[in-house]
Amino acid sequence: MDFDQLTLGQAAAGLRAGTVTSAALTAEALARAKANADLNAFITLDEAGALKAAAAFDATGDKDKPLGGVPIVIKDNIEVAGLPCSAGTPALKGYVPRADAPVVAKLRAAGAVIIGKTSMHELAFGISGYNTAFRTGAEFGVRNAYDRTLIAGGSSSGTGAAIGARIVAGGLGTDTGGSVRVPAALNGCASLRPTVGRYPREGIAPISHTRDTAGPMAATMADVELLDRVITGGAAVAPADLKQVRIGIVKTMLTHLDVDTEAAFQAAIVRMKAQGVTVVEVEIPQLAELNGQVGFPVALYEAYDDMVGYLAHTGTGLTIEALAMEIASPDVKGTYDGLVIPRKLPGPDDTLLDAKPIYDAAVKTARPALQALYARTFADHRLDAIAFPTTPRVAIASNPDSSSLENFGLFIQNTDPGSNAGIPGIQIPIALGTTSKLPIGLELDGPAGNDRRLLAIGMALDAVFGRLPAPTR
Repeated sequence: MDFDQLTLGQAAAGLRAGTVTSAALTAEALARAKANADLNAFITLDEAGALKAAAAFDATGDKDKPLGGVPIVIKDNIEVAGLPCSAGTPALKGYVPRADAPVVAKLRAAGAVIIGKTSMHELAFGISGYNTAFRTGAEFGVRNAYDRTLIAGGSSSGTGAAIGARIVAGGLGTDTGGSVRVPAALNGCASLRPTVGRYPREGIAPISHTRDTAGPMAATMADVELLDRVITGGAAVAPADLKQVRIGIVKTMLTHLDVDTEAAFQAAIVRMKAQGVTVVEVEIPQLAELNGQVGFPVALYEAYDDMVGYLAHTGTGLTIEALAMEIASPDVKGTYDGLVIPRKLPGPDDTLLDAKPIYDAAVKTARPALQALYARTFADHRLDAIAFPTTPRVAIASNPDSSSLENFGLFIQNTDPGSNAGIPGIQIPIALGTTSKLPIGLELDGPAGNDRRLLAIGMALDAVFGRLPAPTR
């Protein structure tokens, strides 16, 4: 098997046919993880547990299971029984859950072999993955699969880097404002942010119950569909007929683009049109304004109560104040100490405002208005989705500055609005930049509940864009 081109689907088919063993696939994934220690992709690599699970599958496993014997990875804020679940922060590094999170239980029941827990932006509060609490390489920060000097994106940094570097073909991340889509875009892999509520949320260290969701990340959209089907049940999705697909483009989502991203996005639209996709320009007035009223107020206010509840669930006896005291990454420490713990939000002229009334307005008024705006846009223009560059730029240098508020805002510019509305979005790798030679992604956001339609379109686009070349080491 060509491991650099291997997909979850191909691995599962090879295991069913008996042309490869789980032990061989798992040993190769573990060897690649260790050879790529400089990526900082893993917080915990479970070599003994993974090899034992693979051997058990080869001996007595059900070859008809959809992920039977296939190695995958899980982000370290999602609980896996018997492995530490740190959420990327020092205070939780000793917490070992006794049960799998429901999303993990589904993957394990489908036969998946979990090789380890992936690193992440600390407490999932960022887009760079520059985490100063954990590392396996010489430098801090999860590193880009295509260039070790650059960010992997966040907050599901390690899962994105592990898939991009061809360590595994799939795994799980979580997404609050872009956290499965940003690292997938920057590392050349596919992902789905499902409609909020589609996946169970239990057993996942939270930011915001209104916005959080687990999400599958994988080599191809077909693999993302496979993971989604395992988690949600239901029949397999067939690729869409692209001649029946109608996509909107919003000019305000095409700002701040670098030259490579602009060129790749425009070329992708031309290729989609050539396959029969109908592309129309649409306007979404008030999108930025409504999104601004929802984003930070919801995440920063809910982060306090949701984390307090999660810490109680862990049985560690940790208080949120004790958790905050040990935060390693300066950007996350500043957010917790300055806003989350005191229940404040930034106001004009460097003032701080009481978060509760702003949060109440966000949840009762602004978010329903944002959801209605999206629903109206999709309905009025008969759209299957709106398309935009997932991130406006390719990966930037990995250092403390990569976690600046300016970079945070830039990289979630396009992913955040759909997150706040709770609608589904898929990320598709479309090209390596002409100058940068770095991965560039295209996102499609669709109406709430239309996850399977989006996956069908994504699977059809797999055939249009193909897989990006593997990184060269």
